[in-house]
Amino acid sequence: MIVEAHTQESQNPLHHREFRKLFAAQVIALTGTGLSTVALTLLAYDMVGGNAAAVLGSALACKMLAYVFFAPVVGGLAHRFARKPFLITMDIIRAGLVLLMPFVTEVWQIYALVFTLNLFSAGFTPVFAATIPDLLTDEPTYTRALSLSRLAYDLENLLSPVIAGIALLSITYSGLFAANSFAFACSAALIVITTFPLREKFQRAGSVWQEISFGTVAYLKTPRLRGLFALYLGVAAASAMIIVNTIVYMKDSLGLTSTHVAFALAASGGGSMIAALSLPRLLNKLADRPVMLFGGGLMALGVALISIGPDFIGVISIWFLIGIGWSLVQTPAGRVVTRSSRPTDRTAFFSAQFALSHAGWLVFYPIAGQLGARLGVETTALILAGAISLFTLMASRLWPQQDIEVLVHEHQAIVHSHPHTHDQHHQHHHDTTVSDEAEHAHEHRHESQRHAHPFVIDDHHTSWPTSSTP
Repeated sequence: MIVEAHTQESQNPLHHREFRKLFAAQVIALTGTGLSTVALTLLAYDMVGGNAAAVLGSALACKMLAYVFFAPVVGGLAHRFARKPFLITMDIIRAGLVLLMPFVTEVWQIYALVFTLNLFSAGFTPVFAATIPDLLTDEPTYTRALSLSRLAYDLENLLSPVIAGIALLSITYSGLFAANSFAFACSAALIVITTFPLREKFQRAGSVWQEISFGTVAYLKTPRLRGLFALYLGVAAASAMIIVNTIVYMKDSLGLTSTHVAFALAASGGGSMIAALSLPRLLNKLADRPVMLFGGGLMALGVALISIGPDFIGVISIWFLIGIGWSLVQTPAGRVVTRSSRPTDRTAFFSAQFALSHAGWLVFYPIAGQLGARLGVETTALILAGAISLFTLMASRLWPQQDIEVLVHEHQAIVHSHPHTHDQHHQHHHDTTVSDEAEHAHEHRHESQRHAHPFVIDDHHTSWPTSSTP
């Protein structure tokens, strides 16, 4: 019993001082962002009245466009700059931009500010996410950190509207924007006092465009990550169905109130939280792949059940089930990305994951809205459930069941030049003017060889081996 208790303690990421600071920064920033979401809704209503939903939908599209197009740029070039000052700078700029929100007078200014603000969020979030596995290097502890991160997102969705409602009793919505700015400033201050792990210096081969596209190209060349992308398309379809059509179904089909809408959305958040809390223990016994595929199946089942026209109690149960499903996919995703990349390339891979997953939302938000308006919520649910089932099936085919990490592969003889240190692909001696241990750059030749090691796509492994056997 004593040994078991000690093991549990050693796997608690909150016992890691530097992670505690970064996690606090994440929670504070997320809470502030949630307050701004409420404030933006009120601002849009003040400006355009009944057309507020259209304005918010367009603002959401601006947000997703910023994520999809800017995250790969940051990820591809992140190895060129120090992470800590970069994250601090992103927070400070976001704090300043949010303060401009109360001064907008035209709808286009909302779009411009939302797009610009989320450009910097697209820079911050993947770099932040890629830093955590460098702090928490053992997988069980990192898995618990991912669970906490998922909980932070769910709690933000649940609690921010409540906090905003209480705050609005004494302040205007402009005060919520100020609170978000203060939250970003607090996040920056916590990052300032955090000690970041040292990162290996390196220079990626190729042109600037090749550096920018490296993460996305490498991501899509990795079989398990192609499977992860397919599962995230399912998450996008399921969450778009819930976010876009819940209010329509609850008010128009069931004749219920905004309070009932809030309870339904809380049910999906509650399901997600319970799954996130259960996953660290579950993933000690099961691999990521079957757990995540099961999550895809739960999402498909839950969305399909919407087509039967459930009453309020049925909605609570179904939304809860769907929340469990998308958390089973999203929570372990960081483990899959980390396992599929070198430490020096993690930011590029996390940025690709961030951009590609949000591309799914960019596609499915308007699809869910248009289908819901034209065909009705029940028919839309059947169509999207079919799509989620297809994505889950695709994931099971793209992600090999025997997901072997150590692969036998061949290297052709090549001559190239880039700064490097000695590793399994760079073993050679220098003249007396250069130490073997020194960081250096020169033209060097790789002889052809056949060997085996944990395989990821990088500058020396540009395609996935077709066979893992000698």
